Amino acid sequence: MVQLSGDCFASGSRLMTTAEALDLLEARVVAVTEAETVPLGDAFRRILAESVVASCEVPPHDNSAVDGYAVFLDDLDAERETRLPVTGSVAAGHPLGRPARPGEAIRIFTGAPMPEGPDTVMMQEDCALDGDHVILRPGIKRGANRGLAGEDVKAGTTILKAGQRLRPQDIGLAASVGRTELQVRRRLRVGLFSTGDELCDPGSEAPPGCIYDSNRHTLAALLDGLGCAVTDLGILPDRLEPIRETLEEAAAGNDLVISSGGMSVGEEDHVKAAVEALGSLHFWQLAIKPGRPIAFGQIGRVPFIGLPGNPAAVMVAFLRLARPVVLKLAGCTEVTPTLFRVRADFDHKKKLNRREWVRARLVTDGAGGLKARKFPREGAGILTSMVEADGLVELPEDMTQLKAGMMVDFLPFSEVS
Repeated sequence: MVQLSGDCFASGSRLMTTAEALDLLEARVVAVTEAETVPLGDAFRRILAESVVASCEVPPHDNSAVDGYAVFLDDLDAERETRLPVTGSVAAGHPLGRPARPGEAIRIFTGAPMPEGPDTVMMQEDCALDGDHVILRPGIKRGANRGLAGEDVKAGTTILKAGQRLRPQDIGLAASVGRTELQVRRRLRVGLFSTGDELCDPGSEAPPGCIYDSNRHTLAALLDGLGCAVTDLGILPDRLEPIRETLEEAAAGNDLVISSGGMSVGEEDHVKAAVEALGSLHFWQLAIKPGRPIAFGQIGRVPFIGLPGNPAAVMVAFLRLARPVVLKLAGCTEVTPTLFRVRADFDHKKKLNRREWVRARLVTDGAGGLKARKFPREGAGILTSMVEADGLVELPEDMTQLKAGMMVDFLPFSEVS
């Protein structure tokens, strides 16, 4: 296992930009998961631990791209129709079994292997049958409608790189070169809990003054989508000793511990003291909205992430700040999501030197383009804003006034799912 250096999250106490924070995470967080071999069917969403090199060509033979007739171009008259005898037939999975001879046409179907000899396929729509002969139109080019062996994949080329998260198309590509197993990173083990005397689990009766805990379920789903193995540690009361004991136990059996709530400095917020009693905690003074407060630290050598308690804020903070840590620890090499440029459909004022994420959905403008429309309520506790939005408009620190019609960066939730 690759170990984290001591105090890998330490950043000093000065106000830090989001970009600096992300750069620091990229530089200091390292993978902690080992490689294991799994069947191809179990590799979806896992992080590849090996580079996959093609052992064969795809396709393995020249083939026909259409239904038609395989011919030698030199047999065709360039100015008028050509009449050739049809002497054989080739279907997918059923080769001709002999070289074709000049002066004959071979009936061929889409995907079928090209017989040895012919270099061109005439589409059946451009042909006419006359008994056991076919009449072919003039004007076709050499090699038309013929797929080449290795056109998709050349033997010996790297088709998948270590460190990438496997998508359905990646699984298919591995299968296309005959792989039945892949080496992937072990699933990152994450211990997850919420804190707060006001929280109770769905399914129970909520006493007066209490609310149902949504954060733990949101975070568990996000972590599951990243391929993590999540241990649900439940809801912890606002007392120092139970939090300290749970943190110690969680660090013994997990690669990462994540909490939500209890990260402020009030008298009932005990997470800070509990983490510091077992390791170190660094409150990153990030000028962001929503998402404060957020903390990074270590329980011994196990990383800890403390997320805010408000439901919308916890999701935003996870997607933009915690997600890169999770992916890096799990062995992923590409952790930066792609932001897309869209046109804003709203005005917005913000503080200078603070990065903000505005919840928005995409709508179509009159010209068929996309524009981002802000959700009407901005509170950090408005979870419905995350449900009804398609993603986040990211506004940089140096902006103070956004006007409708300006271009903005947009992070779709689909990009970070």
